[in-house]
Amino acid sequence: MSTNASLKKSLSIGLTLGVSLLWLFGAITSGLVVQKEMNESFDKALKKSAQHILPLVITDSFKQQNNDRLGIPTLENDDEYLSYVVKDQQGNVLLRSKDANPQIFGEDLKIGFSNTSTHRIYTTSALEHRVYIEVAEPLEHREEDLMEAAIALLLPLLFLAPISLLGIWWIIRLSLRKVVIFQHAIEERGAGNLSPVEMEKLPKEFKPIAVAVNRLLERLRRTLEAERSFTANSAHELRTPLATALAKVQRIKSVTQDEQLKLQITDVESSLKSLSKQSEKLLELAKAEGGGAISQQPHNLVPILKMIVGDFTRQSPERIKLILQTSDINSLLDPDAFAILARNLIENALKHGRANSPVEVSLLEDGTLRVVNECDPVAPQDLALLRNWFVRANTTASGSGLGLAIVDAITSGAGIALQLRSPAMGKQDGFEVELNVNPRTGSSD
Repeated sequence: MSTNASLKKSLSIGLTLGVSLLWLFGAITSGLVVQKEMNESFDKALKKSAQHILPLVITDSFKQQNNDRLGIPTLENDDEYLSYVVKDQQGNVLLRSKDANPQIFGEDLKIGFSNTSTHRIYTTSALEHRVYIEVAEPLEHREEDLMEAAIALLLPLLFLAPISLLGIWWIIRLSLRKVVIFQHAIEERGAGNLSPVEMEKLPKEFKPIAVAVNRLLERLRRTLEAERSFTANSAHELRTPLATALAKVQRIKSVTQDEQLKLQITDVESSLKSLSKQSEKLLELAKAEGGGAISQQPHNLVPILKMIVGDFTRQSPERIKLILQTSDINSLLDPDAFAILARNLIENALKHGRANSPVEVSLLEDGTLRVVNECDPVAPQDLALLRNWFVRANTTASGSGLGLAIVDAITSGAGIALQLRSPAMGKQDGFEVELNVNPRTGSSD
């Protein structure tokens, strides 16, 4: 049996096989007992028949021997299974039943029971061993009766086995319904929901598992809280020194008169700006991978998208085309996570799109978010790697190679499918990102 087989299936089949084997063992045992009792009953009947017949036939036997010695007398036999012969001391047949075959009887007159290959024989005597009677019963008769008894014992098993399987499966399913609820409760847990799993109504055997799961969820909750706290504190601690250093460099640049020195200071300024941007991206990535992509309450994402598009529009006027079908798109996606996601997608599209070409941002009524920019098609082998850290397509634009990695971390944490296409849908070139802002509630990430 497979190691990952259903517990209900394994228990149902195992218990049914066990019950069937026990029934079979009981039937075989009962059959052996029945065989012994039947043989004893048949022997008693055989003996009683001989004792009843012998007194009745002795008189007739001698009478016919005295009056008619031309043939062996025969009598009608009411029992279709029994046949008998009456003999004298020398083994001569004095009387026999109508259907008796002398060949089935032995030549030796031995008192008691004996067997031939086909019959069970009982021999007894009277008149001081001068007259003997042998009564024979076919063994086939006994075997038929024994077979009928065996069938009567085994036949119910053919009907009881499937009925037992259904009954056992139903009882197991009924007994494990709390375990199924427990399973669904675990499946619903994720980075946005690490609350303890209810275990009050669980069967006693599963409570240690529930305790271990709740301990694990508590450790995860503490770890995520520590990571989020570290991310928030690190953001503040890194941004402040970088901003201070950049301000000092810009001040020195503004007061210096040496052109050569100004060029060097400009290089330092550019490096600090790049470092500040890189650190911001790394902190966003840390936050995205630390969880928190799902919120406890739904939020309207349309105002957030409008605000982000407005920020980019002020930097690059008339380059972004925003398409909204409704003013309300409520989602359990965390607003901060959505803002980071949308900002990175739009920034990526502006940076890597053709100069002065429009970037189309659309949020449809069903929650589908699309960001499309014009560019040369990305090779399929490069497209598959764009979700990785510090991976960039064949482009000369500046960047850290973390934008799509951050988006992928957020969508993975929320249970959202992220699709990258190049060329864009319905076009010969371009790059398109599509996702749905309605996360799966069963996300386990």
